[in-house]
Amino acid sequence: MRKRFIATMILISGLAVPAFFCQAPMAGTSVSATAPANLAVASSVKQQVGKTLFYDPAYSRMEYPGGDVPLERGVCADVVIRALRSQHVDLQQLVHEDMKAHFAAYPQKWKLTRPDPNIDHRRVFNLETWFDRHHKSQPVTQNPADYLPGDIVSWRLDNGLAHIGIVADEQTWDGTPLMVHNIGSGAKLEDVLFSWRIVGHYRYF
Repeated sequence: MRKRFIATMILISGLAVPAFFCQAPMAGTSVSATAPANLAVASSVKQQVGKTLFYDPAYSRMEYPGGDVPLERGVCADVVIRALRSQHVDLQQLVHEDMKAHFAAYPQKWKLTRPDPNIDHRRVFNLETWFDRHHKSQPVTQNPADYLPGDIVSWRLDNGLAHIGIVADEQTWDGTPLMVHNIGSGAKLEDVLFSWRIVGHYRYF
């Protein structure tokens, strides 16, 4: 793949991960096939840029439903959670209710014996499972045109970590959609759709 990025190293939970800074984008994505609610998600998610400034994976107790950590911090999953809440979709509640009813259907990576509404929705593996279980999956392809504004994309980074972000309503000069994600230094609007191996492609509405 043609190189478009300048890579630096950042520290996420003790692991060095490359951070990418994209070329200046050109606005304008074909949105004729996109539901209005998905367009609203794509517009809303950009409002996190410049407001969510830190990557902070610390466990935090929060209200339920509708709980959140302070807007200036969060993890990659918080980008998705906050964007969907702009359309009155609370993944904290949806994931928790599904995990209460079908706990064994979810990854057992954290040695938990019951759901935890403070953290379960903030884990990419759980979000992937919920989207799959509720028929939100779309084909994973290498065609930029298949990724519409408001779509959710999950990756596996080169070091094996899970990552997730949302397709914005802007694209690069060659038509690749820009993504909003938080890989270590807050919410960014960047050209990273094909930077890592895509394992999940979801469309909520």
